[in-house]
Amino acid sequence: MKSVELRKKYLDFFAKNGHAVISSASLIPSKADNSALFTMAGMQPLVPYLLGEKHPAGKRIVDIQKCIRTADINEVGDDTHLTFFEMLGNWSLGDYWKKESITWSFEFLTKELNIPIERLAVSCFIGDNNAPRDDESAKIWQDLGVKKERIAFLSKEDNWWGPVGQTGPCGPDTEIFYWKANNLSAPKEFDPNNKNWVEIWNNVFMQYVKDANGNYAEAEQKNVDTGMGFERTLAILNGYENVYETDLFSPILALFPGHLDERKKRIIADHAKACVFLISEGINPSNKDQGYVLRRLLRRMMVHARGIDKYELFDPMKEVIKIYQDIYTLDEKFILSIAKSEADKFEKTLAGGIKAIEALDIIDGKTAFALYETYGFPLEVLEEMRVVENREDFFEELKKHQDLSRTASAGMFKGGLADDRPETVRLHTAHHLLLASLQEMFGSEVKQRGSNINSERLRIDFSFDRKLTDVEKQKLQDMVQSKIDQGLQVIKREMSLEEAQKIGAQMEFGVKYGNTVSVYFIEDKNGKAVSKEFCGGPHVQNTKELGKFKIIKEEASSQGVRRIKAVLE
Repeated sequence: MKSVELRKKYLDFFAKNGHAVISSASLIPSKADNSALFTMAGMQPLVPYLLGEKHPAGKRIVDIQKCIRTADINEVGDDTHLTFFEMLGNWSLGDYWKKESITWSFEFLTKELNIPIERLAVSCFIGDNNAPRDDESAKIWQDLGVKKERIAFLSKEDNWWGPVGQTGPCGPDTEIFYWKANNLSAPKEFDPNNKNWVEIWNNVFMQYVKDANGNYAEAEQKNVDTGMGFERTLAILNGYENVYETDLFSPILALFPGHLDERKKRIIADHAKACVFLISEGINPSNKDQGYVLRRLLRRMMVHARGIDKYELFDPMKEVIKIYQDIYTLDEKFILSIAKSEADKFEKTLAGGIKAIEALDIIDGKTAFALYETYGFPLEVLEEMRVVENREDFFEELKKHQDLSRTASAGMFKGGLADDRPETVRLHTAHHLLLASLQEMFGSEVKQRGSNINSERLRIDFSFDRKLTDVEKQKLQDMVQSKIDQGLQVIKREMSLEEAQKIGAQMEFGVKYGNTVSVYFIEDKNGKAVSKEFCGGPHVQNTKELGKFKIIKEEASSQGVRRIKAVLE
C-alpha cells in the first residue's frame, strides 16, 4: 500500500462516518500553549476543544497531524523511531463514546485495510482505587470477535491517559496491537511483552476530571481521542520490518552511496525530513528554542554525512519536498537557501572540530563541553564519533555556563558581567577599550549591540555589516594593546542623564537609565577621554593592569551585527 492510499482510506472512512476533515495544525504550538516547543501529538492543538470550547467543524473531526519529537533522538535510526512523523487521529468532542470508537477502529483495520483479526490483540485498563476496570471496552472487543485470550488488562502506566498537568481531563485507553512477524503465527494468548506485538492504535476515553486534591470525578463532556502512527502503520501493511522501507523514505535512502552505514543513512533521511518541515514553518537556525533544535538537526545531519559533497547533502531534502509536494506547501528554494546558509557557517567549524577531535587521545566530559562551546558539537553527535569518559562532567560544565548566563541576564552585574572576580573586572575594562577602538577604526556609527563577560573571555556584539579582514583584526588588537600599554587612568563620574548624553557617552544597548547616571572615563595623562561609557562598573584603576590583549574570534552574530571574542593573557 502506498502512503497516498492510506491517507485517503483513513480520511474517507471517518468522513463517511460523520467526521469533518480538518487540516494539520502547525508544528509550532499556539502562544496559549507553552507546554512544549513543538506539536508532539494529534490531540495537542485540540486541547481547548477537549476542555469544552466549541470546535468550528463540529463534534466529530478527523485529521492527519504532522508532529516533531526530539526526546528519542538517540533512538532515531532503529526500525521505528522518527523525529518528524504524522499521526492519524479521529475525535469525539462530547459526542460518541466507546462502542462507536472501538467499532470504527476495528472496521477500519479489518475491512478497509484487510488486516486479519488473527493478527490483532488489545489491552484495556485494569482498574485501581481511582477508576474501575474497563470491562466495557473489553466486552465491545469480544462482541466484535476478538477472543478473550487476546485481551490483556494493564495498569495506569500502560492504559491511562492524562491529565496533561496536575489537573484536568483524563481516562482509560484501549490499545490495539498487530503481530508483525511474518514467519511465525501469532500465539493464541496475547503477551504485551512479546516484541512481535507492535502497538498501532490507541483509543483514549476522557471519562474523568482530576482535581487539585487528586480526586477523580466523572467529566461533564466525555471525549474520545484516537491516535495511530502513520509511518508505522504503513510499514506493517506492507510487511516491512522498519519504517524506512516505506515510500515515505525509500526514495531518500536510494540517493546514498552504497558504502554509507545503514544507520547513518536513516539518520540523515530522518533529519532531512524534520529540517524541511521546520524551515517551512518559518524557523531559522539559532541558539535557542525551536531554532536550536533545527540547528542541531542540520549539524547532526552534516556530521553523519561526512564524505558526501556538501551540496549533494541537500538532495535528500529535495526528495522530501517531492514526496510531500501534493500534501503540504513546501517552498524548495526558500527551504534550501536556509539550510545551505547554515551549512556554510558550520562547514569550517566542522572541519576544525573534527581535526581537534582526532588530535585527542581521550575525550572526557569537560573536553566534550569545550568542543561544544568552541565548535558547536552537541554531545550526542560527539559520542557517535568517540567514546566520552566521565560524560556527567559535560552536564556540570553546561550548568555552570547556564548559571553564568542567567546571572548576566538578571543584571546582577552591569555591562554583561557574569561576576566581579578580578579576571572579569579586567576583561570589563578591556571591553571598553575594544568598543572605543572599533569606533576609532570604523566611525561613531558603530554601536554596541550586546555584551557578555566572564572570568575567561569578553564578548562584544556591535553593529557592522561585513566580516573583518585579518589585517583589520590585527590593527584592532594593536590599537587596544597600545591603550593598555599607555597606562591610562580609569575614572568614574556621576552626572545627570542629560549631561552624559550631551558629552557623547556611549549607552548600553536596550538599557533604560535614571536621571542620575555613572559614566566611566578612560583618560590619557592630558585628561583626554579615550573612552566614555554609561556603566555601573567595576573596573581596574589603570589600563596597565590588563596585560596582553588578544582577539580569538570574529564572527556574525545576526543580520548586520558582528561578534568579537577576546582574552587577556
